[in-house]
Amino acid sequence: MVGGSDFHWMRKALRLARKGIGTTHPNPRVGAVIVRDGRMVGRGWHAAPGGPHAEVAALREAGCAAQGATVYVTLEPCAAQGRTPPCTEALLAAGVHRVVYASTDPNPRMAGGAARLRQAGVEVQGGVLAEQADRLNAPFFHYVRTGLPYVRAKAAISLDGKLATHTGDSRWISSSASRKHAHRLRAEADAVVIGAGTFVHDQPALTVRHVAACRQPLRVVIAHHAPAFRAGDALLDGAAPSRMYVQRMDEMAERWQRAGMEVVQCAGLDAIMRNLAKDGYLDLLLEGGGRLHAQCLEQRLTQELVLYQAPILIGGERAVGLWHGRGVDRIDQALRLSDVEYRRLGSDQLIRGRVVYPD
Repeated sequence: MVGGSDFHWMRKALRLARKGIGTTHPNPRVGAVIVRDGRMVGRGWHAAPGGPHAEVAALREAGCAAQGATVYVTLEPCAAQGRTPPCTEALLAAGVHRVVYASTDPNPRMAGGAARLRQAGVEVQGGVLAEQADRLNAPFFHYVRTGLPYVRAKAAISLDGKLATHTGDSRWISSSASRKHAHRLRAEADAVVIGAGTFVHDQPALTVRHVAACRQPLRVVIAHHAPAFRAGDALLDGAAPSRMYVQRMDEMAERWQRAGMEVVQCAGLDAIMRNLAKDGYLDLLLEGGGRLHAQCLEQRLTQELVLYQAPILIGGERAVGLWHGRGVDRIDQALRLSDVEYRRLGSDQLIRGRVVYPD
């Protein structure tokens, strides 16, 4: 039976799990707390691939105090050998009495930890604060189920849904508070992705600034063919790794490559996404422009929208909108958002939610 204290300790485990944002990919973010006689005797989180899992780190801190204790962990303990031994065996060896976990492991190779513990006589309770834990590991869960990365599309828009004026000017639609929030999203992402148009016209740095970051994400440009070479481009500054996807290698692509840009020949958005996932980039922040946003929505690759809506009107038929192209024919074909969050950021309204595609 789940009690009030179970939620209290699981919330602490979830806070620990968040420490792994930006460092654990492609592994899930996991935190663990060990409690005995109402007192925390051990805690840990998974910090990096190949490093100790959260349960093991917590057991090391707890030592012999783990015997007879309750373990709170945000993901079902693994039951199979990976880079590290299975956590179920470490828990059994420590003599824990009870294990409470949040999310069930979606990875069939690693799942089964709860059953293994129950068979050994350990009391097990799952699903405690599962919704929060699932949200924290949405990129990992999405990859396990689909083989694709989790795409979070970010855009600053006007009240009439424009990303830029008809001349391409977009600095700055959003407030400074919104831009700082956007940098936090970059800090959490494995990679920041833009299209060729945004790369050419905006010449963005795509680095994390204004907020603390444990590392810089991969900077990705998706283009049909390599844009004209620019010596001294921001993406060649060495501040973060950079990668350009092109449909074919040509002289211009080779110039970018010689200058230090990683250039990958890969045709089609689905193939590009799978290539990024294969390399461990599971949490993508898509920053536009309008054409790439539209393609990802139309191909059902975008999982989440983060919109910073400013109290301005841009107008104009030729102004850049969030969704280029034809759009839908009927309202019942419209894409909708679920689990929507609304928040005030300076003068802007943050609108954030999961994309629901029609059947």
